[in-house]
Amino acid sequence: MKTISVADYRLAARRRLPRVLFDYIDGGSYGERTLAANVEDFARLTLRQRVLRDVSHLNFGVELFGQSLAMPVILAPVGLSGLYARRGEVQAARAAAKAGIPFSLSTMGVATAAQVAREVQPPWYQLYMIKDRGFMSELMARVREAGCPALLFTVDLPVPGSRYRDARHGMTDPRWRARVSQACDGLAHPGWLWDVRVRGGAWTLGNLAGAGEGLTSLNQFWSWIGRQFDASLTWRDIDWVRERWPGPLILKGVLDVEDARAARSCGVDGIVVSNHGGRQLDSAPSSISVLPDIAQAVGSDLTVLMDGGVRSGLDVLKALSLGARACLIGRAWAFALAAGGEAGVTGLLELLRQELRMAMSLTGCTDAAQASRELLT
Repeated sequence: MKTISVADYRLAARRRLPRVLFDYIDGGSYGERTLAANVEDFARLTLRQRVLRDVSHLNFGVELFGQSLAMPVILAPVGLSGLYARRGEVQAARAAAKAGIPFSLSTMGVATAAQVAREVQPPWYQLYMIKDRGFMSELMARVREAGCPALLFTVDLPVPGSRYRDARHGMTDPRWRARVSQACDGLAHPGWLWDVRVRGGAWTLGNLAGAGEGLTSLNQFWSWIGRQFDASLTWRDIDWVRERWPGPLILKGVLDVEDARAARSCGVDGIVVSNHGGRQLDSAPSSISVLPDIAQAVGSDLTVLMDGGVRSGLDVLKALSLGARACLIGRAWAFALAAGGEAGVTGLLELLRQELRMAMSLTGCTDAAQASRELLT
């Protein structure tokens, strides 16, 4: 089947991946209401079609934190990407570099920041705070040494969300029965098994190597990491991070106007309006529904990005119209990576660019950086 949409990449990923990994990407917390709202609320927004405008020359580029992006899209951090395709983080980073956009590496990635920087270019780095501050200081030092140009500090995960799909497939169960079930599932997907487990060899979460001992399986890791997230974090801890990070600092996971104002007061450079892809607090509002009020509240004092529910170039233009400077996409590129590796991610990014071109042309928007609410009915 030819892949011509994000939905097609999702179906291809579903066929190729073991169920535990597909559902880890695809699923959300509890009843997945917020996950669904992220997509549905985008669909409810209607673009204002305009005609007889000179749209022969379009500018897709934006400037963010001293970087020039070829289009207002960033590959969001997605954990375990190296298990969706062999050396998945490196493959995705190469596709992003070819497209002229940033790739964000998750703390829970298989590849390290140094590996991605050495083989492609320094990625944006997404930081989860765990309780061991000594290890966190060492980790941030390694990220600085790798030359990462921006830090995405995820703030909406004091505790891991309850994801029914992960529990159903034994993702968080360290007992042998869950491991046997996952092994059988892997055997039922020989393409993935050969590429990732046979050719890729033993895996480890490179960024967290040394933080936990005896973590030899996915189940053991999730049991361990669930105990390591620091529920005591407050706004005062932003100072601790800032002392160790001299570059652009972006808080990922802001969903409330008051929190956006607090972020502005604590001196960060940007925020990502996000509900963690519907993977944390179910029944929280969709990202796109709260974006306009947050963007208005912080004005030009902060660079506002967003993620959650972006499935097309049309969605990108809608988000720009409501105040985002760029969109982070997560599930979309994870599906494309699982479906086709680097070529899959390259194809997805070209698809988004074509869709953005069409949307801008038919709304009379010639500059993505100048998109406004006038583009929406």
